[in-house]
Amino acid sequence: MSPRKVLVAALTAALLTGPGVVAQAATPQAPPAPARERTAAATITWSLVRANNPTEDQRSAYDLITKAMNAAVARYNNLSDLGKTLTVRYEPGVPTADGNLNGTIRFGGNRSYMNERTALHEIAHTIGVGLSAGWSRLGGSGTWTGGQATALVKQYDGSGAKISTGGGHFWPYGLNYDNEWSGTAADRHVRIVAAMVRDGL
Repeated sequence: MSPRKVLVAALTAALLTGPGVVAQAATPQAPPAPARERTAAATITWSLVRANNPTEDQRSAYDLITKAMNAAVARYNNLSDLGKTLTVRYEPGVPTADGNLNGTIRFGGNRSYMNERTALHEIAHTIGVGLSAGWSRLGGSGTWTGGQATALVKQYDGSGAKISTGGGHFWPYGLNYDNEWSGTAADRHVRIVAAMVRDGL
């Protein structure tokens, strides 16, 4: 801005502010850069329902479940922007473990399922894997048809790769059994579930 324009702007401001108010001409500055829009990442949180006076069996289960859930939730929160509030229960009568769309996860009495692999798998069910209307629409044919998750599995496993679906589960990377476990598979599981959500899960 030229010095003349600065003076004109200052005089105009002085006239507009009225008597007794001194307007000061500001040094010309570049307009502020637009604020970057950033979507806040959602967060998965969880709580464990505990007995008031737990038995030794319950205390042991609570310790294992807590370790498994802390690891699984940390992995989801580090690698995705998914959000869910989970309520976790120890119910010895449950054969393995299960997850519900309402955010409930139940671990049964079998200690071999109280691990991060199972926790990741059950969190996926609470998000919609095998249970949501989007799952039926996009995975009901036996092959996941959503573009983002499909592109991701092709990136991992080659151009001929696909995500198979059945019985409310998916593979590869569904973490349906302990023999599917590895740190890499766990990371890919989370990223695929997040991509399924973007696809419309």
